[in-house]
Amino acid sequence: MKAVVFRTHGDASVLEVADVPEPKLGAKDVLVAVKAVALNHLDIWVRKGLPGLKLEMPHILGSDIAGVVEKVGAEVSDVEPGTEVVINPGLSCGACDKCLLGEDNLCRQYQIIGEHTAGGYAQYIRVPRQNLLPKPKALTFAEAACLPLTFLTSWTMLVRRAQLKPGETVLVHAAGSGVGSAAVQIAKLIGAKVIATASTDEKLKKAKELGADHLINYAKTDFLDEVKRITNRKLVDVVFEHVGAATWDKSVACLPYGGRLVTCGATTGHEVKLNLNVLFYKRISLLGSTMGSKGDLFRILELVNDGKLRPVLDRTLPLDQAALAHGLLEDRQQFGNVVLIP
Repeated sequence: MKAVVFRTHGDASVLEVADVPEPKLGAKDVLVAVKAVALNHLDIWVRKGLPGLKLEMPHILGSDIAGVVEKVGAEVSDVEPGTEVVINPGLSCGACDKCLLGEDNLCRQYQIIGEHTAGGYAQYIRVPRQNLLPKPKALTFAEAACLPLTFLTSWTMLVRRAQLKPGETVLVHAAGSGVGSAAVQIAKLIGAKVIATASTDEKLKKAKELGADHLINYAKTDFLDEVKRITNRKLVDVVFEHVGAATWDKSVACLPYGGRLVTCGATTGHEVKLNLNVLFYKRISLLGSTMGSKGDLFRILELVNDGKLRPVLDRTLPLDQAALAHGLLEDRQQFGNVVLIP
C-alpha cells in the first residue's frame, strides 16, 4: 500500500511517499481503508523526535482517522466490511484497573496511534475492534477525521481535569488550533464565558463564530493585560494551555486564588519556571492532560450528531502533500484541522 513515512527524525523534508506492506490482521483486529486523516501538532513532535520515544522505522504518522472497514479478524462478529467509522487513537491493555474503571488513558501500557504505532498517513490501518466508533452520518470523512484526538483531548482537559462549570471564565490559548477551536465550543456548551487568543484578526473572527465572548490578538497586545481589562482584574477561573514556554508565566498570572491551569502540550518549549510561593499561596491547580477515555468519545459524537459540537476543517490536501500540511501547522497558517486524503 501507499503511505507517507519518515526514516529518520527531522524537518518536514524527511516525509516521503513509499510502498509499505499492508497490515496483517490479528483475530480481534479490523482493517480500515483510510478515507481521511487529520493532522495534529503531535505529528510534528513525533517527526522531530520526542525524548524516550523509540520507533520502528520507517514510521507512519497520523492519529485522527476516518474510513471504511475493509476486513475483520476471525473473532470480530459485530462489524461488517463497508461500515463507515472513526478511530479512537488511544490504545490500552483493556484488563488493568484503570481500563476497567473507564480511565484507559491512565493505563500503564497506553499508546497513541501515529505516535507509538503506525498511523493513518496510509491507504490502510489495522486497529483493535474496540477502537472503532460509527462515523456521524451528516459528516464527510474529512470532517469526521477532525474529531477524535482533537475533541477528546479538549473534552478531557475542560470537563474531566479542570471541571469547568457554568458561569466560569476560561482563557483558551491559540483558538485557531485544532484543540483550541474544539475547546471554545466545549466551553460554551458547558455554559462558560470564553476569552480566546489567536495571532490574527481573521482567526479571531472565526473563533467568535464558534462562540468566543472576548477576543485577544496576542500578536498586537499583551494577553495578560487584556485579561485584566476584560475581567476587571478578576482574572480567569481556568486557563486552557497548550502553547508552553512562550505563554506559561503570564498564563499562571491570569489565575486568581483557586484558579486552574490545564495543559496538554508545549509547542513553544517544555521547560518552564514556577514560583512555588504563588502555587501554594494562591491555591492554584496545575493539571496535566493527555487524550481521554474511549467512553467519552461516544458522548462527543452524540453531541456532534445533535449539532451541538462541530468539526473545524481548514482544508484538505492529497496525502502526498503531507510535508506542505506540516508546514501549515508549524507556521500557524490554519484555523482548525488540516486533513490529508489518501
